[in-house]
Amino acid sequence: MNMMTENWIDIGALDDIPRQGARLVKTARGCVAVFRAADDHVFALDDRCPHKGGPLSEGIVHGHSVTCPLHSWVFDMNTGVAQGADVGQVGTYAARVDQGRVLLSTAVLDRSAA
Repeated sequence: MNMMTENWIDIGALDDIPRQGARLVKTARGCVAVFRAADDHVFALDDRCPHKGGPLSEGIVHGHSVTCPLHSWVFDMNTGVAQGADVGQVGTYAARVDQGRVLLSTAVLDRSAA
């Protein structure tokens, strides 16, 4: 993905998302969880775990992974792929930080942001 041709939308200040926490972005086709890792990297994933629909935005962030709060499935936030014995994947979206602001690719907004 070429960041030079990517379109971005500002969803808020990095400091508005606690380290190892998440912010929920509502779209017309579903919710996206935007995570902030302890090292200030940001990640955007579908908020719904494919196992039982658990809200990943309420999960535990550790490193660049998040654990679903319902049944402890662990997802790599870079790829959205479940780790370990679990088989599944959640959608991921481009996110970045620029001058302290969290930017989300408008590709997610083709779902229509709220």
